[in-house]
Formats: sequence, structure tokens, C-alpha cells
Amino acid sequence: MPKTPDELFAFLDSLGISVATKKHPPLYTVADSQALRGEIAGGHTKNLFLKDKKDNFFLVTVDEEATVDLKQIHHLIGAAGRVSFGKPEALMELLGVAPGAVTVFGLINDTQHKVRLVLDESLMRNTTVNGHPLTNEATTSIASADLLRFVRATGHEPAILKVTEG
Repeated sequence: MPKTPDELFAFLDSLGISVATKKHPPLYTVADSQALRGEIAGGHTKNLFLKDKKDNFFLVTVDEEATVDLKQIHHLIGAAGRVSFGKPEALMELLGVAPGAVTVFGLINDTQHKVRLVLDESLMRNTTVNGHPLTNEATTSIASADLLRFVRATGHEPAILKVTEG
């Protein structure tokens, strides 16, 4: 059973990580979420749930404005050949979220460590990073250093790579 946002917040609290969360109507796309920009400071994320031909899964988290070359990213992230988007069923099974709510916080649900996290280095230059707290009806702001602490506390080792163009 996937964790709830409250369980996520309790986990963050147990790590001594403080976050700020703003509730809002459901946001399904980057375009939807850009309406909140004046209210929420920091780097805003775009998350790509990808799989390669050997069924290795990747969560690639970049700045919302970033451009990612999906035909070439496999060279950068260590995928076995070209990648495609993972199916919604795999997304729910591994990260406990539905399309439109993909988030780095979903790693709390990947207890078997089947998903490799790739964070774009330019996103991680932000002091604060924003992501959905397992639901697209809120945005949670977390210090970038605390985001790395959270990821490691879930048993994942983040790869911080330049995966965006420009």
C-alpha cells in the first residue's frame, strides 16, 4: 500500500527535515503549475519516469523549464539502450503515484530500490526544490541538501548529472 502524504511528512519529520507545503487544485502538467510561481519560490521540478529495454527504471528529475533529449539520455544515465516512458501501472507499483503526480518523494514507496534516481545538476543548484508530496493537489518545498538526505534515507543513492540541454 503506497504511503500517504501524512506518512511522507512524518518520515521527513523523523529525519529532522522541515518542509513547507501549499495545497492547491490538482496540477497535471508543468503548464498547470506555472500559475503558482509567484507564491512558491525555488526550483520547480519536471519528473520523467523512464524504463529501458531490460526493464530498469529511472526517475529523472529536472527543472520544469529544462529540455531533455529522450533519444540520447540513455547514454547519460546508464540505461541499457533507448528509454521510453514507464507504464502507469509500473509507476503506481514502484513509486505509489499516478501520472500527473510523479515526484522524487515517491521514492519512499520504492522499498525494493528498483528505481534509479537521476537529479539534474542545474536543478540541484537551487537552495529550495519543489515537488508534489505524493499528490498533485499540493507542492512541498524542501532544501536541496535535505532532499538529498531524504533520498538517501529511502535507501537510494542519487546520481547528480547534467542531463538537460543548454
